Amino acid sequence: MLDPQVEKILYWAKRANQPGYPAIGAVQAREHYAKAVATLDVAPLALHEVHDHRVELAGRTLTIRQYAARPPSWAQPSPALLYLHGGGFTIGSIDTHDRVCRVLAAGASCQVFSVDYRLAPEHRFPAAVDDTFDSLAWLRAEAAAFGVDADRIAVGGDSAGGTLAAAAAIHARDRGWPLVLQLLLYPGLSSHQQTGSHREFGAGYLLDSDVIDWFFSQYLRGPDDRLDWRFAPLLAPTLQGVAPAWIGLAQFDPLHDEGLAYAERLAAAGVPVHTSVYRGMIHAFFQHAGFVFAARQAHADACAALRAAFGTA
Repeated sequence: MLDPQVEKILYWAKRANQPGYPAIGAVQAREHYAKAVATLDVAPLALHEVHDHRVELAGRTLTIRQYAARPPSWAQPSPALLYLHGGGFTIGSIDTHDRVCRVLAAGASCQVFSVDYRLAPEHRFPAAVDDTFDSLAWLRAEAAAFGVDADRIAVGGDSAGGTLAAAAAIHARDRGWPLVLQLLLYPGLSSHQQTGSHREFGAGYLLDSDVIDWFFSQYLRGPDDRLDWRFAPLLAPTLQGVAPAWIGLAQFDPLHDEGLAYAERLAAAGVPVHTSVYRGMIHAFFQHAGFVFAARQAHADACAALRAAFGTA
């Protein structure tokens, strides 16, 4: 059964009867999403420091927001999480995921670096991937300056951000960069949306099939992009040697089955993986914890997974 508070969210969404994202376009969709998140997310936690860095990466400038739960120490460097926000590569920002990043920084006693990667349709595939890979290289290069232990870096993200984090873990393996964890929250991982969960939960559970199709029509340049593992990590030739994974999935989510399939591929490749399926939850529930109290368990579990990977549990 759906969580009762989740049922209320779906009821309100249906009763509002607002035009969907495909009808209103990317700019208004971003505004609508930001308002919804502010209503449902937890209150922002106070941290020692939150600072925006304007970073030059291969001829372009990105904002990367740094969260520090405690003062940095160069004598005792802290672990760090590079975080990629969700939003179908089209909506979302470091602002919409600010509260989530605060929770992870405080709960995992680490620094979090949240990437404001370029969005579609203004910037199509592989712009978001390039920004992710280059941001990871930047964090590694600047780790000492931030009081970060370069040997205790994790990548993480939700939804499309989970796609980017999974791709980053593969990229890091190929570059010989150590990562202690890939934290994947209901990630998108398949080239085509044809699983049983896509058929069962493709309408009426917040992330409808037409919205997914619209996101990808904004992001992808053409059908060949679907066959690129950077868009669909399930297509990677091998997952052997990638970072251990913690995967959080929602029971009533179109992306549920591809998350399980990825966990199975990781395990078959000898990669340590832990999968948690949150009963009664829908896509994006990690940002609903201000209203959906049961979602707070996922916050605690994600932070515990990070602490274990960082060796601070």
